[in-house]
Amino acid sequence: MKKMDTKSVMLVGVGGQGTILASKVLTSGLIAAGYDVKMSEIHGMSQRGGSVSTQVRYGSRVYSPIIGNGQADVLVAFETMEAIRYLPALRPGGKIVVNDYQIATLPILSGEKDYPDGITEELERKASTLVIDAARVAAKNGNPRGMNIVLLGALIESLHIQNVDWATAVRDCVKPAFVESNLHCLDAGMRAAEALA
Repeated sequence: MKKMDTKSVMLVGVGGQGTILASKVLTSGLIAAGYDVKMSEIHGMSQRGGSVSTQVRYGSRVYSPIIGNGQADVLVAFETMEAIRYLPALRPGGKIVVNDYQIATLPILSGEKDYPDGITEELERKASTLVIDAARVAAKNGNPRGMNIVLLGALIESLHIQNVDWATAVRDCVKPAFVESNLHCLDAGMRAAEALA
């Protein structure tokens, strides 16, 4: 592997969306390809539908898993409001991959607040943004719960790291019964990102 600068990727979502699994597949594939990789997880109140974030940094030599404000090369948001919450982490000129998917918080569910309008448009004004309907893509590929792997595929395409053995990374991280459906979702996510680029 040739010497390369460190890349910083932040994946954010809501508990139960599979953010951590996607990060583990990403990390596994990059390590197997010879990159130095560091990953950090922040679960928050993830089991109660709270915010979850993982930070993955990779390159020739990585000293810390922590991504400071304004330092993420790519922000991958599994839910649209989470993209706005973590937008300050993105560096100038960075990219956003955002799932066109909304999960209502308790104040929204109780009627105290409305889900904000125009989030994706706001993101597009701030940075290069790829908006993907990962739920639709996953369902079309026979795995409605595979949104996380669809988004991982979109991230892989955005970072131009398709040459990594992602099939083995999926097999290493996913239960055997779900490997094939996740591989379909990964490929579909890559194709969707390529078509939208």
